[in-house]
Order: sequence, then structure tokens, then C-alpha cells
Amino acid sequence: MSRSMRIKGPACVRGSLKLPGDKSISHRVAMLASIANGQSTVSGFASSADCHSTLDCIRKLGIRVEDTGSKLLIHGQGLFGYGPPAFNNQIAVRLDARNSGSTIRMISGLLAGQSFISEITGDASLCRRPMARIIEPLGLMGAQVDATGGNFPPLTIRGQKLRAIGYESPVASAQVKTCVLLAGLLADGTTVYCEPALSRDHTELMLKEFGAVIDGHSSGTLSIEGLQELTPIDYQVPGDVSSAAFFIAAASVLPGSELTLQGVGLNPTRTAFLEAMTHLGASVSTRNVSKQHGEPVGDIVVVNASLRSDRQAAVLRGAIIPNIIDEIPILAVVATQVEGRVEIRDAGELRIKESDRIRAVADGIRSLGGEIEEFEDGFAVTGPQRLVGGRVETAGDHRIAMAFTIGGLIAEGTTEIIDADCAGVSYPEFYETLAMLAGPEIVEPIQI
Repeated sequence: MSRSMRIKGPACVRGSLKLPGDKSISHRVAMLASIANGQSTVSGFASSADCHSTLDCIRKLGIRVEDTGSKLLIHGQGLFGYGPPAFNNQIAVRLDARNSGSTIRMISGLLAGQSFISEITGDASLCRRPMARIIEPLGLMGAQVDATGGNFPPLTIRGQKLRAIGYESPVASAQVKTCVLLAGLLADGTTVYCEPALSRDHTELMLKEFGAVIDGHSSGTLSIEGLQELTPIDYQVPGDVSSAAFFIAAASVLPGSELTLQGVGLNPTRTAFLEAMTHLGASVSTRNVSKQHGEPVGDIVVVNASLRSDRQAAVLRGAIIPNIIDEIPILAVVATQVEGRVEIRDAGELRIKESDRIRAVADGIRSLGGEIEEFEDGFAVTGPQRLVGGRVETAGDHRIAMAFTIGGLIAEGTTEIIDADCAGVSYPEFYETLAMLAGPEIVEPIQI
């Protein structure tokens, strides 16, 4: 049975910490290392359950992964080195992505070009998430992908010799982009991918680290030549900026707070949350910034400050949304403490995440005595509001659990976070880390 947590507020957070490895980068480095020619070494790999789903999948595909405690040794077998081969036209390997949309959507691009039939599924939540957005381009490349209702896991992928395509994605999604680029790496010819807005670019940067030639980026159009062999690398994964967002939010709104977050990835396609917080008046600064593997990395220093919306920050919509999509739940919690109105639009994608995050955010704020206006594609919050302790249902969604844990630090009284252990999907150490920063008496498991 999953634990619930009791949060006693109001509280503050103070100290310094090093965050777990970036999840987006960890997924990608594991997949690319698995198809490189030889052993790659990965330090700082994410502790999240989702990233370990990716490791479990590549292991089932015949890739040896050694965990030394301080790093992973991933023994790549080349572009077409996954096994076993198909036998009598039957499914050769069954994979379980559990709760990880990143795993199932991205690795499907690699499975599509193999010489066997695979099946990949996940938990009940994942099996409600749409897959047509990857099935369409993979089908155009020659793969046969069968899904429940043509859209939902489990996916049965009949690997084929792939052909290059030009594809214009209707959504700005780094997962879809990665799926197509990885399939393009296994295809004959040059695959061209165009997205309507720039999504996070970890895949492009990392492909270059592994020695692949990939053209384009700032225009939203990318091209990759197929059948390029990848060279193994040594890779240091930076701290996860999406996980940092919860602590940045807490330190910004809780009086007396001051935090330093060390060695965090600062990729500009991932820092829209920092920009939004700065526009709202937060005291957030970066120090010791350098580049590692093409990715900017540095320390983030946050000091409590009064927050206020203005014309520039009051409405977040359009091109910024794909680069802030994971941080919107915690931004909603922050908005309750901002003087003025904060509105999020064009974020309908939140309806099909691990939960309906727009509905879950609205329910959570109301559970703490707050007010929120809900739209089909977002919400609006006018503050500052007085929050009081309450009972928050997480819907089994890690980002809802962590966002409203921070809400519990703001609220007066005791807040119960139900099914809090779902935070482990992305940040298993979250509650222990928060107890270290806020005090063990502030963050306690509920004994059942």
C-alpha cells in the first residue's frame, strides 16, 4: 500500500542540495548508449522509476547494463543489435514501460527498425495515454504498429526495414520528435522532422555527442541521415531542473527561505519556469554556469521574495507552453501566493498526462481552500490567497503529489497528501530531501 504524507505548514526551506539526475537526459542517454558500438559510461543517472523502466526495457532487449553504484556501464550492440530475432512470426520480446510515457514513445522508434516483433505496454495510467502521434510517422516509415483502438497501449510493433520520410508534427512534443529521429537513424535515407514550436532539444544535442550528424534546430526543422553508427561515450547527467522547480517554488513563496541547488541542467528549452518565476518577481539567480556535453549546467540560488504579476507574466500561452508543461502544476500553487492574476492557456496537453492535470490542479487548490478558474486548456488563479490544510488526492500523479506537498508548506495547519509515494515515479528521494530542508517534524509519513 502506498504511503500518504502529512505536511505541517506554514514552514520555510533552507539549505543546499544536489538534485538527482535529469530524467529526460537519462532516458535518452540509456537508449542511445544501447545502440552505440561498445561500452558507454553514464554517471548521475536519474533515480526515478520511469528511467529505470527504460533500463529494464533495454536489458530485456539483450543489452548488458552494469550498475557499479556510482555509474552505469551500458554495453551497446549497434543500431540493429537488439535481440532476440523473430521466431515463427510470433512476438519475440514483451516490454513493460510501467508509468513512463517517455519510455514507450521514444523506444518505439528503435523497435520499429529491428528485425523482430515486440510488444510494449505499461500500467493502467499509461494505457490511457495517446500513441497515435507516434504510430502515424512510424507507419509512414514502413513499420506496422498495432494499438488498442488504434491509439492506446499495449503496442505491438512489427519491426521492418524503415524508409526515410519528411514529417510535419501537429504537436510540439520532444517525445514524438525523439521517436522519429531514432527511427530515422535506423532508416535508409535522410529523415526530416518539423515541429510547430521548439520542444526540448536534448536528443539533438546528445546525438551529436554520440557522433551522429544532425542538421537544423532553431528553425524547428531537423534532418538526420540514416544508418550512422554511434560511438560510445562517457556522460555526466546534470541535476534535473524539473525536480528543482518544486524547491524553487517553495523557497520563492515561503518567508525566511533560502536555497542553493547545485549542478542543475540549464538547457534553455527547459528553463521557461525560471523565466516565469523571475517575471513574477522571484529572486532566482544562476552561478558557476558551464557547458557539459553541449548542455549548460550551473547552480541555482533562490531567496524568498514578494511575487506580483504584470502584463508580461500574467498570461502564459503559445510557444512557451511546451517548455513549461511539466512545471505547470507547481506554477498553479505558486500563483495562489502572487499578487494579481496568473493565467495559463494552450495547455490542453495536460488533460492527457499521468492524470488530467488541469482537473487535478483545480481539485487540489480547492482542497486547500483556494479558488481557481478552470478552462479546457488551462486555468486562472488570482492571489494572494490564504490556504488552509486539507486532504489532497494525487490521482497517482507524481507532479500533483509534489506540487501540493509544497502547497501544504504554504497552508496553515496540516495537509494530507494521499498516495504520496507516486512521487517516486520521478523523484524517489523527494520527501526525505524536503524533510532535510524544512525539518523532519514538517514532513511525516502517515501511519496506517
